[in-house]
Amino acid sequence: MGKTSLMKTYSINDISIWSDGLDHPECVAIHPDGSVWAGGEAGQIYRISTDGKAEVYANTGGFVLGIAFSPEGWLAICDLKKKAVLRLDLISRSLTIFADGADGRNFQTPNYPVFDRSGNLYVSDSGEFRKQNGCVFKFSVDGKREIWQSGPFPFTNGMALSAAEDLLYVVSTWLPGVEAIPILPDGSAGKKEVVVQIPETCPDGIAIDQQGNLLISCYAPNTIYCLDKKGLLTTLVHDWESHTICNPTNIAFGGPENCDLFIANLGRWHIAKLSLEIPGLQLAGQIPHE
Repeated sequence: MGKTSLMKTYSINDISIWSDGLDHPECVAIHPDGSVWAGGEAGQIYRISTDGKAEVYANTGGFVLGIAFSPEGWLAICDLKKKAVLRLDLISRSLTIFADGADGRNFQTPNYPVFDRSGNLYVSDSGEFRKQNGCVFKFSVDGKREIWQSGPFPFTNGMALSAAEDLLYVVSTWLPGVEAIPILPDGSAGKKEVVVQIPETCPDGIAIDQQGNLLISCYAPNTIYCLDKKGLLTTLVHDWESHTICNPTNIAFGGPENCDLFIANLGRWHIAKLSLEIPGLQLAGQIPHE
């Protein structure tokens, strides 16, 4: 008997255009207060209220790729144009450069940031287009800055930490698929391994639910896949029309029960929302800080 997945499949009729009028959003992240944040291709940082109304909260003057909230409450922003990770203070709305590289290597394409619960920051640097020279940087709370896993990766993109924070999942767009890096007890990186390959796709973002399923969003072909714990890959949702989800990039769980999947659509002007039955893992930056 073949493998069967317990994950439900959805249609475009299950997806809503939740917040419209954004400038080709690449990223999405959830604040502890439930607001949804996104970026634009002209440097906009959007704060979107729980009813879907967006305001421009700040502007980097660049091109915003991935964003993530730290456990301390500031927002890390990967900016393609500035080739840096920026720090946005949410009280003063001031922007400063957090990092432009480490270990003698400047960022080429700083793409996506991930915080662990201790406040350490992992950043994927995609490297050059269609080349295998991506890597993962780590910026530790003790001040250490390093190329944490040198790869090389075929265009590192979105990332997600496992529930136990012992694995860092990395989307490698030109693999195309997902790789995993063990996080060793001393915090160093283990050897990367391929988790899944998805031929003829351009995977971009990733999120993990509370059952350990990996949700993988693809810039092409407008599809979000689910890789379950058994290793079975299924289509969660596909938009053949390319209107409701269009070049989906980053995805993030939010909503009252953390069951809503928010989808950034680089090819259009909105954040879409899909309500799922299984809640997502709560990220380090979603936990209210004192």
